[in-house]
Amino acid sequence: MRLAAGAFIGGAVSRLLPASIPFRFFGAAVVYHLLAWIALGADSQRVPRFAGGLAWPLAALHLVTLGVLAMTAIGASLQLLPVATRQPVLSRRWPAAIWWLYTPGVAAVALGMGIPAPRLLAGGAIAVVAALAAYALLLARNLIGARGMPVVIAHCWAALASLIVVLASAASLAGAYVAFPAIERGMALAWHVSFAAYGFMGLLALGLSYILVPMFALSAAPDERRARVSLSLAVAALLLSAAAASGVAALPLRIAAIGTAAGAAALHWQLMSVALRTGMRRQLGLSFTLVRTGWWMLAASLVAALGVVLEAPFAGMAALFGLLLIGGWLLTFLLGILQRIVPFLASMHTAPGRRLPRTPSSLTAERPLAIHFSCHLAALALLAVAILADSPWIAFAGAAVGTAGALAFGTFFAIVVRRMSIPGVNGNRREAPAS
Repeated sequence: MRLAAGAFIGGAVSRLLPASIPFRFFGAAVVYHLLAWIALGADSQRVPRFAGGLAWPLAALHLVTLGVLAMTAIGASLQLLPVATRQPVLSRRWPAAIWWLYTPGVAAVALGMGIPAPRLLAGGAIAVVAALAAYALLLARNLIGARGMPVVIAHCWAALASLIVVLASAASLAGAYVAFPAIERGMALAWHVSFAAYGFMGLLALGLSYILVPMFALSAAPDERRARVSLSLAVAALLLSAAAASGVAALPLRIAAIGTAAGAAALHWQLMSVALRTGMRRQLGLSFTLVRTGWWMLAASLVAALGVVLEAPFAGMAALFGLLLIGGWLLTFLLGILQRIVPFLASMHTAPGRRLPRTPSSLTAERPLAIHFSCHLAALALLAVAILADSPWIAFAGAAVGTAGALAFGTFFAIVVRRMSIPGVNGNRREAPAS
């Protein structure tokens, strides 16, 4: 049995980027995570029935999608994929340039949505699209000629194709606010939601899971044939959704897309469950409780999507769908994985003057993660109740609890960065295992 961890880590050090590159993306994601909860609380009156339009809830949504999810995806993929593909990143200057363009662009987009200021939004959107286009080129260059992990590479190619659709639809939606739409708004919005959440971010999450879950569980690599079937179903679901957005047989195609996506998710979940059940490391702590919760929320988001498609008689269905999809699945899953990735990557970068290797557990502060775990799940629960009860006050309470959780997660990240830069920290001392 070939362990996925050994296949991935072997030769990894020679292809690692300087720690400053992935950690600047992770650090920006931590900051935007906090700002997203603050923005949500700033206009909690709109949250329970929010269904679009320039306002702080839309800003909070994009602070999560662009500022946390995509920001983390860029940093993680730039660090992990060169190892998986067995070839280095084309240039170390490109990632830094992307960060300097993308980070303020996200801030401008969010501020332009919240104030609102359409011209600021359009300017930020130009910066974000340019940065993501540069990232797409860098990613494509790394995927061409890749020599390892074909299932992961296939997911990344599909995610890259989805990103192209996301960029086109985002440019059209932003252009509509300054009277320059390129695609009919309804179609552009449908493409943007499905290809951003389920396509670009979703496929990256599924693909990188085939590296990270077996690696942390110390299990064999998942069955390649089944993983390819799962990917094929996911891509088919995206294509059905895109066709439905054109207005031809919209209802049947949307229902078919949801059913196909459910098949893809179920097969992926089965593969991940086998990896966790058969792995040599069984106690994976709070981090993988978040990961499992994210998988459940993926299924729940598809049920909510069906409710939206069938026009269920509930005014908050669109808001509930957004909460389950973005907060419940993608954000919860990512935060669970991120609290594993950050100490793991930090342990692979040796501080000057050190001889002994670090362990991830020696870099991890458990108490902030425990606080974040409780606050994050409580915040999601409060927001769900707020939507069901149409209560702005409960929504505000959820945003406040989420803010506390984001502060705790930021404390965890700051402690990792501080510990990894101190040569005198004993990497072999016994500490509680990382959650």
